[in-house]
Amino acid sequence: MTTTTTTPASGPSARQVSHQVSQSVFDGSRLRVVLLVEVHDGAQQQFLETYENLRSHVESVPGHISEQLCQSIENPSQWLITSEWESAPPFLNWVSSEEHVRMVRPLHECVRHTRSLRFHVVRETGGQRAGAEPGRGGLQPAPRIGDGVIRHALTFTVKPGSEEAVARILADYASPEPRVDDTTRLCRTSLFLHGNRVVRAIEVRGDLLAALRHVAEQPEVRAAEEALNPYLEQDRDLGDPESARVFYTRAALPAVHHVTAGERDPAAQRHALSYPARSGQGMRLAQLLAERDEAAADDAHSPVLSSTIFQRDDIVVRLIDVRGDLGAGDPAATLGLPDPARVTELTTLLDGPAGSDAGPARPGDEASELLRALEGARMVPVTDRRAPDA
Repeated sequence: MTTTTTTPASGPSARQVSHQVSQSVFDGSRLRVVLLVEVHDGAQQQFLETYENLRSHVESVPGHISEQLCQSIENPSQWLITSEWESAPPFLNWVSSEEHVRMVRPLHECVRHTRSLRFHVVRETGGQRAGAEPGRGGLQPAPRIGDGVIRHALTFTVKPGSEEAVARILADYASPEPRVDDTTRLCRTSLFLHGNRVVRAIEVRGDLLAALRHVAEQPEVRAAEEALNPYLEQDRDLGDPESARVFYTRAALPAVHHVTAGERDPAAQRHALSYPARSGQGMRLAQLLAERDEAAADDAHSPVLSSTIFQRDDIVVRLIDVRGDLGAGDPAATLGLPDPARVTELTTLLDGPAGSDAGPARPGDEASELLRALEGARMVPVTDRRAPDA
C-alpha cells in the first residue's frame, strides 16, 4: 500500500488526504500467472500438443521469463499452467493481442473449465532463482491493501449512427439482483458512450467471474444483449460458447491502476474520460496518467476523490469520482494532466486532435484549450446503477 498523509490547508475546500493505491501494474514487480484447467475426457493428448505449441511461441514473447505445466496428483483431468513475467504490462499486452486470441482457441476446444489468476510476486525464498537473469523484474515493494472491490470493464463498438438506439437499450432494462451468492455481490455498474464506443465499468465484491455469469444469466440482461446484436460492429452469438468467449476476451478492458484519496463523499459524481492513444502507446499513456493521479491524490484541493484507469491496446479510459460538476474544478487536474514539464510527453502519446500534431496552444489560450480537451474526452453517461448498500 502507498499511503501519504498531509496536513489540511486552510479554507472550506481543503481536506486531509491519505491516499491509497490498491491496484497498479506499474511498479515493476514480477508477475505470476496461474491458469487452472480441467481437460475433457479423452482429450489429454490434444491438450498436451496444444500446450507445446503455445509454450514454444510464448517463450519468445518479450517479458516472459518461465513456464510450468503441472498435473494434479488427485485428479488427472486437472492441470495447472503457471508462467512468470518480468512485470504485468508485457503479459497484458500479450494476452489482449489478436495473436493470443487465435492461439488459445485450440486449447479451449479440449478443456471443460479454465480460470486465470494473476499475482505480483511479493516475497520469495531461496535467493536468486535458478536460471533467472539479474534485473528481470523485482518484488512488489510492499503489500497493497484494498477495499475488497474488484474493478473491471468491458468495451465494444457499435455501428455509427446507432448510438441513440444503443443507449436506450442499455438504459431501459431492469437492474439484476445484486446478490450473487453468500460471498459475491454486484456493487455498481457504470455505462458510458464515447462516439460509437461503449464502456461498461463493473465493481464486484467477491468472485468477478461468478458475478459476470450471474448478470449474463438474468432474463432482462439477456434480452438487452440480444437487442444489441444488430448494432454491434463485431458479430457475436452469445448462445455459442466459443463465440461468446472470443467476444468477451476482445471486450475485456482490465483495470491497471486504482487510487483513492482519503475522503468518501456519497454525493460524488462519477465520470469517464477517454484518452485514445497513438498506436503502441496505450500502456505508456495509462502509466503517465496513473503517476499523475497518484501525485494529485495528495492535493487537498483536487476535485478528484478516486480514479481507476482501464487500458487495453490503444484504448485508455479513466473513471473518476469527483466533487461537484466535472467542469467546476481545475480542468488540468480533472483531465489528469501531468506537471507542465511532462505535458508534451502526454500529447505525443495521444491520437487525434489532442495529440502533438495539433501544435501548442497560443499564449493566453491554455485555459480554453484545456476546457475543449475536457469536453472532447468526456464520455456520455448512460446508466450508473448501484446496489442499495454498496
